[in-house]
Amino acid sequence: MVVFGAGGRLTDWVSVGVLAGSVPRDVVDAAVAVYGRESKRSDGKLPAHVMVYFAMALALFAEDDYEGVLARLAEPLMAWGCWDASWSMPGSAGITQARQRLGAEPVREVFERVARPVCGVLTRGAWLAGRRLVSVDGSELDVPDSPANAEFFGYAGGATRRSAFPKARLVTLVETGSRAPIGAVIGPVVGKGQGEQSLARGLYPLLEPGMLLLADRNFYGWRDWCAATDTGADVLWRAGGAGGAIALPVVQDLPDGSYLTVVYASRTRPSERDRILALARDPATRADIDPHRARIARVVSYQVTDRADNDEPISLLTSILDPADAPAAVLAEAYHQRWDHETSNGQLKTHLRGPGRVLRSKSPAMVTQEIYGYLLTHYAISALICQAATEADIDPDQVKFHRTVRILRRRVQDPTAFSP
Repeated sequence: MVVFGAGGRLTDWVSVGVLAGSVPRDVVDAAVAVYGRESKRSDGKLPAHVMVYFAMALALFAEDDYEGVLARLAEPLMAWGCWDASWSMPGSAGITQARQRLGAEPVREVFERVARPVCGVLTRGAWLAGRRLVSVDGSELDVPDSPANAEFFGYAGGATRRSAFPKARLVTLVETGSRAPIGAVIGPVVGKGQGEQSLARGLYPLLEPGMLLLADRNFYGWRDWCAATDTGADVLWRAGGAGGAIALPVVQDLPDGSYLTVVYASRTRPSERDRILALARDPATRADIDPHRARIARVVSYQVTDRADNDEPISLLTSILDPADAPAAVLAEAYHQRWDHETSNGQLKTHLRGPGRVLRSKSPAMVTQEIYGYLLTHYAISALICQAATEADIDPDQVKFHRTVRILRRRVQDPTAFSP
């Protein structure tokens, strides 16, 4: 933990200190102020900034109840003789009320302000052809089976094979090298516009030039391709899309075994496709293609021989058109780093939350607050791992996330973790 300042009330000092380097107090205060959630009473036991750190602590100590989490934060201060005699431990009801007063919006605001790429130029496994590797993917989280959660989030599986609990859908943008989440959208698991592809559209504005976005085939679509590449970032997507296989006509064969193709706007008529394809096959007329109707892309196709479905070739679509910039073999190898996103999801759902564990919040707003608390804690731990790995000149993959979490849990209660 970290003590902020040399004096003041206990609640001015409480924070998830080992993690606070990634979530500074001034950012928390600014986010709280944006939504007018500052404490109305100067003697309030649990002001808003404390509850932001408490949301992170709920993720770090998912097995504890509210009082247990708050005790873990307060006990080291007692060891230092820093206990404010006028402060007493609130009960579960008081902590619940403090969470509700804070709401979800300030915690989301904190995440959006601090969640930035953390890999440096020397971080191993973080770059390809000078581009920062990032990925987009989704997952589902079980939430308590309260009437409010059931109505808002819904159940997966439909009426005949309904899931045991309502589920929240979480789609994240992750920095591949560090596995740190740098963007997130939360929504119901059912309903129009609530699929992974739809929710991911809220993440593409976070892309920047110099990034290379990896994504599985269910994320491809004309609208999404344009949204991602118009940011200046490059993309490397498995071809297919939510509607199944797409036509990828050969425009020009390339020396590394890949080829240029054309991707078309939705509902483009066959006659129009033929006209555009003719323009694309002549390098002198490619510039005449209307980018609102079609765009040139590159296809990398290969097979993985040690998989059960190895009869099906994998076709990747990329906006990197020059093989000299990124050869086909390099892109094929890079695409499989997309699985680091699955590892990132597992770190949040298994090592932090716990396998098979249901989130604790019984209302949609508190579920959202709780998930952003998990994201903040996961981000802070990933940033810490990445910094240590970069300084040691090893790939962050080699640092055990679960072991790091265990160390951090011990350090929060270790009085020697305080700055005197």
